[in-house]
Parts: sequence; structure tokens; C-alpha cells
Amino acid sequence: MNAPRLSDLDVAHAMADAARAAILPFFRASSLISDNKDETGFDPVTQADRAAETAMRDILALHRPQDGIWGEEFGQQSGSSARTWVLDPIDGTRGFISGTPTWGVLIALSDGEGAPHLGVVDQPYIGERFWGSAEGAFCAGPCGTSPIRTRAARNLGEAVLFTTFPEVGEARDRQGFDAVAAQVRLVRYGMDCYAYALLAAGQIDLVIEAGLNAYDIQAPMAVIEAAGGIVTDWQGGAAHLGGQVLAAANESVHEAALKLLRPFSA
Repeated sequence: MNAPRLSDLDVAHAMADAARAAILPFFRASSLISDNKDETGFDPVTQADRAAETAMRDILALHRPQDGIWGEEFGQQSGSSARTWVLDPIDGTRGFISGTPTWGVLIALSDGEGAPHLGVVDQPYIGERFWGSAEGAFCAGPCGTSPIRTRAARNLGEAVLFTTFPEVGEARDRQGFDAVAAQVRLVRYGMDCYAYALLAAGQIDLVIEAGLNAYDIQAPMAVIEAAGGIVTDWQGGAAHLGGQVLAAANESVHEAALKLLRPFSA
């Protein structure tokens, strides 16, 4: 019997549900095992990462076998369509193994090699899910489901800026970040993909990062843009393949931050 035809958004939600079920038994478990993928530093991966991506790929094999897949843990798989699902089973594995609820499951869909038009950012432990598509941007959680929108324009001096690591990539990247950080009202660190979700939900104004991969940014990008925000590289160009990324709540704060970042762009 053929599987029932689901919409792309329904497929994305099914993958997020499957990833939640695969991940949560490992979170804050004393038996959690992690390996290091980086010979010169520390880039952990756990059995939860692998189990979640496997679960999501199983959903796609059932409902979208013709589509391509690009996942962090198991790489790229070509499909017969021009569409690609971009998956990060646990964005923020360092936070995951530390027990903080700032990590998340990232799911994006793009047609061809362009920017994504659908994205999901799911935080299984808190039970919050953010998604964006042509129908708009939404958040579902303990308080119900509601549309979300990025913040209205304000001066850079009133903005709240997030990033994951204080070191922000290479030395030149850090200089660019510091140039913006010196101008804003508040800077916070260590939020992983949850920072982008907060931006989409209208809680903060800017996220600045560097050294990202496509699977780190495509899902947050789709959610933020559906909520009215802007995501570019530090030159104002496309950011869907990663690298230096500037996510902003609106055109005004984006342009103010971009002016300071451009001299440090790759």
C-alpha cells in the first residue's frame, strides 16, 4: 500500500517528530557517548545525532524518495527531482552534551541549489517548534501555536545581538563581530540555533556568525525570512551555503550591521 500523500510541511513536521523521539532518550543521559570529528579541535557527534538523522531519512524514504538529501552526519544523497532536504539532526551538539536546551533539529527544503523555501527549527526538550514557509512563520509550544514576526526597526544602539561562540571563527571574523558588538545594547553567547528562532519570534535583533555550513543556516534562514527578517552573508549576498552569516530582524538593523561587517567579509 502506498503511503498517504503529505504536504512538504507535513513531511517536515513528521521528520521533526521522528527526530524528537530518537533524541530525547539520550539527552542528559549518563550513558551518552560522543565522538570527536575534528582532528585539530573538538567537534562532537553522538549516537543521538546519528539516530535522529537516520529517523528523518526514513521518513523521506517513505514520503519523498525522489528528493535529494544533504545531512550533516551521513552526507549527500542525490535524488531524481531537483529538490533537496537539508538536515542537521542536532545543531549545537556541544550544548547537547552539556545538558543545555539551546540545541535543535534543523530541517530545510530547497528547489535546486538555491535558498530554502521551507524550514523547521525544533527544540525537543522544551517542546518548541518554529517553522516558516510561503504560508508564513509560526511557533508551537506549551502555550499553543501562533504566528511569529521579527522585531520592528530600531537603532543599532538599542539592538540585542547573539552568537554561539565568543571567538566567532577566525581572527578577522572576530574583528568584524566586535565592530558590531561595540555598538549594540546587549550581546549574548552560546545559543546555537535557538538564537535564530528567537530572532524570528521577535525577541532579538541580530545574529552574527562565521564558519557555518549549509545545514547550519538553511532552516533558520527559511524561518526568519518567512517571519519578515533578512539573512545574508557579510557582503549582503546569498548565505544559504554558510560561511559568514548576518541574520537581522529588519532592513534597518541589517544595513547598520552590514556597514560594519563589510570590511571584514571573506
